[in-house]
Amino acid sequence: MTTRRNIVVTGATRGLGKALVARFVESGHTVAGVGTDLSRVEEMRRQYPSSHRFDRVDVSDDAAVSNWAEGLARDGFVPDLLINNAAIITPVGPLWEAPADEFQRIVNVNIVGVVNVLRHVFPRMLSRGSGVVINLSSGWGRSTSPDVGPYCATKYAVEGMSLAMAQEVPAGFAVIAMNPGIIDTDMLRTCWADGASRFPDAETWSQSAASYFLGLGPRHNGQSLTAPG
Repeated sequence: MTTRRNIVVTGATRGLGKALVARFVESGHTVAGVGTDLSRVEEMRRQYPSSHRFDRVDVSDDAAVSNWAEGLARDGFVPDLLINNAAIITPVGPLWEAPADEFQRIVNVNIVGVVNVLRHVFPRMLSRGSGVVINLSSGWGRSTSPDVGPYCATKYAVEGMSLAMAQEVPAGFAVIAMNPGIIDTDMLRTCWADGASRFPDAETWSQSAASYFLGLGPRHNGQSLTAPG
């Protein structure tokens, strides 16, 4: 029998996050998800019953994340599994040509956003004494390619932050950097339009990835893993 879990997914209204939400709900778990597009958030609210929760939150906004996390706490929702998935990518090009505002934005979402969520959600997991944190990295967080330097920089940071945090948490926890693999998403198409269709889409990927995520536990603390599929 499936043990019902509370799961937080950031970037839950599109791509990998949305597909994971669908699999988790199908498996009987309760999901709290966030996204920045209000119309997509409202679509998720209509699609899933009231036991789940979807909010419009920009993870790069610390005050907004704090207010959202306090709302979860008031509802008694402490995640067993926290998935930091929200991320963006900048237009491709040489690193030195990246506009200052675009570079700052990708840092704010992909790095600062992860820490904001951890700052306001993880302490409640810590108080309970158990939990798994999965921070979505990338193949471009462990290797590099030309013209995606800002994205590589942020995902290398996710790897480093995850491995450092794994050394800080007590027994009973896992902090994992997760490379999802190469999936045909809108994000991939922005930097690799000609090749993205060769890879599985998010729905196909999630069929194996969701169960893999649910199988992770304290023994995986401090590992850099790659999702199947």
